[in-house]
Amino acid sequence: EIHERLVGSEMCIRDRYNSPVILTFFLLSLGVLFLGQYTGGWTTTHLFSVYRSSLKDPLFYIRLFGHVLGHAGWEHFLNNMLLLLVVGPPMEEKYGSIPLLKGIVLTTLVTGVLQCVLFPRTGLLGASGIVFMLIMLSSLAGFSGGIPVTMLLVAALYFGQQVYDIILVHDNVANFMHIVGGVCGTVFGYVNAGPRRKRKH
Repeated sequence: EIHERLVGSEMCIRDRYNSPVILTFFLLSLGVLFLGQYTGGWTTTHLFSVYRSSLKDPLFYIRLFGHVLGHAGWEHFLNNMLLLLVVGPPMEEKYGSIPLLKGIVLTTLVTGVLQCVLFPRTGLLGASGIVFMLIMLSSLAGFSGGIPVTMLLVAALYFGQQVYDIILVHDNVANFMHIVGGVCGTVFGYVNAGPRRKRKH
């Protein structure tokens, strides 16, 4: 009876924590936001924003991967997390936790490196790149060959909006990194769909 209760408790926890990568990402981001407020923004600037600095600085490598967890404030955090929690879990269920985690880490690395190379005088923080990776990934849902119309529509609307903002709005939003995140999501979807198609034949 005790064993059955333990098994039942584990299953209950597993069912409620249904998307471990996405939920852990959310909790870490929330913790980083609280930490930033507690330290007056010191941790957000020095640990969770990426910008060009010396490669000999060990904190640079923390920033390179930690910048997606940092947010400028509650509005920034909520805008990203609401989309993350809506789009992320279905993608984790479809592709699996480990593959999705690899996609998130790769997108984080690519956006961090490009930020340092292309925009050395500015910093980058926030999960927008990851969110837009997931949005493009979701547009490939049900992909089994060819180019889905949903992906074309999402790409046209999404990339068009980002380009418009870059040229005309100038609102201090990292639109280029949104585009990079979207490209990473598209590539991730096609790469992971390839093996699935092969297994069906």
